[in-house]
Amino acid sequence: MLPEQICGLPVRRIVGLMSGTSVDGIDAALVEISGHGTSLRLESVRAAQTYPYPREVQEQIHALFDGHVRELCQMNFTLGELFAEAALNVIKSVGLLPADVHLIGSHGQTVYHVPRGAGTASSLQVGEPAVIAERTGITTVADFRPRDIAAGGEGAPLVPYADWVLCRRNEETIALQNIGGIANLTLVTPQLEDVRAFDTGPGNMVIDAAVTLMTRGARTYDEDGRIAASAHPDESLVRDLLEERYFRQIPPKSTGREQWGRQFVCGVVERRGIRPDATLVSTLTEFVARSIVDAYARFVLPHVSLSSVYLSGGGARNPVLRQRITELLAPVPVEDSSVLGLPVDGKEAIAFAVLANETVCGEPSNVPGATGARGRRILGKIVPA
Repeated sequence: MLPEQICGLPVRRIVGLMSGTSVDGIDAALVEISGHGTSLRLESVRAAQTYPYPREVQEQIHALFDGHVRELCQMNFTLGELFAEAALNVIKSVGLLPADVHLIGSHGQTVYHVPRGAGTASSLQVGEPAVIAERTGITTVADFRPRDIAAGGEGAPLVPYADWVLCRRNEETIALQNIGGIANLTLVTPQLEDVRAFDTGPGNMVIDAAVTLMTRGARTYDEDGRIAASAHPDESLVRDLLEERYFRQIPPKSTGREQWGRQFVCGVVERRGIRPDATLVSTLTEFVARSIVDAYARFVLPHVSLSSVYLSGGGARNPVLRQRITELLAPVPVEDSSVLGLPVDGKEAIAFAVLANETVCGEPSNVPGATGARGRRILGKIVPA
């Protein structure tokens, strides 16, 4: 179907796909959306699933970070196949056929992100949308970040528009805190022009890297926060890590694996002459929690009165991380995004379904107050089926 035909439908079934900086798999959500712009309504979330990457694909993605260009070229198409498979699987999971779905919005796999001031601002996501459209027979929207960057923005975060459209309240300001590989927050205000959002800093990726080092690859994440709970954090190291310049940088700002990837954790281990053990995992978990709350203390709470904070992403599943954020943000209540009808593990995939909807309907969907762009822009590239 052509974009204008899709936009003319009273209710559109859209698949949102997301795999960010954590490199653990593909989040796929099948939603039904009516309207667009300020009239947009999320009618239902039919399914929200996570499809883990095969281990060999995870290793190949990590190899890309070391500059293997040929592998990068091939991985773009390999991931396109896997994203298409995830879309087909989430559609099948609710008994629908690809012909029943009108649109796919795919964020792709981030392999490199250069924020403003760190060189030529740029961001690269792979997972070829032409392959997704070809395999599924569904019009696909992808590559959302470049237009915002071209307009002088960071190209991130992009979910604030969806956060505002789906969760805004008439007289309250709430915060939506996602903890993926990178942690980011959106201040959802009654008016879009007042929305602010930025990356608070590292999320799961530093914890995952420590677990991978500790177990020599036998485990890649701290399931249920058990390792962190088994030891006490090194408070001196936490304080030192919180001195990183990024935390003092005034938003709009974004960051990524380039600053907080495995090399960051390996550097901490080498400089300190410490072992990658449970204490390190506990320390980095505390570091992530404190860096998130530090962002609220510096840039949010002095300026607005928050009614609630809603957590999403893999970090929301970590009881130790969640408890510390809850304790440190008190008395502001902390809840899961599922309270808002947005599954913890599917919220960002749903956001890219929303962004795809806006693209084909001709609606700008970046938020200049979040990215620093010169103005509102229609994001994404449309690949017809």
